[in-house]
Amino acid sequence: MLRYIYGQELHKFPKLSKSMFQSRAEQFSGRLGWDVDVDDDGCERDEYDAINPMYVIWEGKSGEHLGSYRLLPTFGQTLLNDHFAHLMDGAPFVSPHIWECTRFCLGAGAGRQVAAGLFLSGVPLLERFGLAGVVGVFDKPMLRVYAAIGAAPEIIATDGTTSVGTWAPDADTVDRIATKFDIDMDRIQSWCDASI
Repeated sequence: MLRYIYGQELHKFPKLSKSMFQSRAEQFSGRLGWDVDVDDDGCERDEYDAINPMYVIWEGKSGEHLGSYRLLPTFGQTLLNDHFAHLMDGAPFVSPHIWECTRFCLGAGAGRQVAAGLFLSGVPLLERFGLAGVVGVFDKPMLRVYAAIGAAPEIIATDGTTSVGTWAPDADTVDRIATKFDIDMDRIQSWCDASI
């Protein structure tokens, strides 16, 4: 199932929370070789986890993390503006209608259905918060993940290795992905409604 959880509420889901941060360490430090902080419990966190972001987490049957991402409004502190502004020629990306999506992470053994479900999980959020879409910074290998689920971003800036892109799913894209991966959008809506 999907859970929509603000950072200040993560303590209510200790197994899910810890396994999410551990999955992030495995993906970003282990598989991708990013220079990120990993603590003694094998968890990866950064300064943005301390400012009460919203997490969208796919929870497995035994309460473990299968996939997740993190959202923050772009009119506040963001990874893009703080660390990747050079990709935008130094101009800050700020919009009341676009939030930043970071730390898109798939747990070990999570398949394309989880990735697709995470993409579709944003649909009720866009409506709930009156958003036009999300923006994110990603490395080149992630393009294969997005392409595999049919959710390629609109790239607005790139240096060839790292890119900034936006996602604004239309109804046709949502229907196509939901059908391809057998995902019930009514269920996703109900999970969102039950969480926030």
